[in-house]
Amino acid sequence: MKQALDINPLANPFSGRKGLNRVKDRLFTGVVWSLGILVIAFIFGLLYLILQDGLPKITWDFIFGLPSEIDEGGGIGPTLLNSFYILFISLLIAIPLGMAAGIYLAEFAPDNKLIGFVRICVEGLASVPSIIFGLFGIALFVEYFEIGLTILGGAVSLAFLNLPVLTRVTEESIRSVPKELKNASFALGGTHLQTITRALIPAALNGIITGICLVAGRAFGESAVIILTAGVTTSGEMWDFSLFSPGATLAVHLWYVQSEAIVGDAQEIAQKAAAVLVFVVLLINLIFRIPLWLNSRRTKRS
Repeated sequence: MKQALDINPLANPFSGRKGLNRVKDRLFTGVVWSLGILVIAFIFGLLYLILQDGLPKITWDFIFGLPSEIDEGGGIGPTLLNSFYILFISLLIAIPLGMAAGIYLAEFAPDNKLIGFVRICVEGLASVPSIIFGLFGIALFVEYFEIGLTILGGAVSLAFLNLPVLTRVTEESIRSVPKELKNASFALGGTHLQTITRALIPAALNGIITGICLVAGRAFGESAVIILTAGVTTSGEMWDFSLFSPGATLAVHLWYVQSEAIVGDAQEIAQKAAAVLVFVVLLINLIFRIPLWLNSRRTKRS
């Protein structure tokens, strides 16, 4: 029977002429390589188009200078500070809540229709347009609490925007950890909490940090939520850390300069602001990659 299975081409889906299979394999490999190179070339070309005009013109006066409504030569200092400030506050809220919700869904939630419906809702919220969260922020902070357009409203609205993504990323990262690792922790006498903190989370750290990196880059470049909840202006001061100040970010300033500003060098300011925005997003991705490299080296040593 074994010889019959080896001879019968219907029983073995990989059987056939070796020469034809080799040609198909090389053709498929060439297509994959070509598409990969094309995508990488497109990404580098896009980065080059954005950075070539703005990056050489950036100065420290531009980075730390105050924006100007009328005169030429304005900077992006307060908007850049607001971008980092709002990003930090939003991640401070979203990361603990998102990780806790993801761990609950992966480890504690029962497998029933209610939890399945909750997962569908979380996935739906992860794909909702950002402007919907901006409208929610207006209803909550501007109309209900009546605090106006503030940094606090923008940061919390951004946290709501990133919360579903972090929840799903954490859940899937925890679920992807081999069950043998979890069972080994229990076999050694570890509690459920010890297993999660010392076995599951370190093993799923790469996926979790990648998710945080993605939402951080998205939050830093977000404009719709900030326009609706934090406004299009700043307090006019460089180092203003008040949560109730207007919170226009660099992405909002870029949109405003490109579409509404009346200064003579609006186009140049937009080019330089776009270059700074792209550079900072790349820097954020690089910074978040450092823990992944350290965790990888530690895993190889152990």
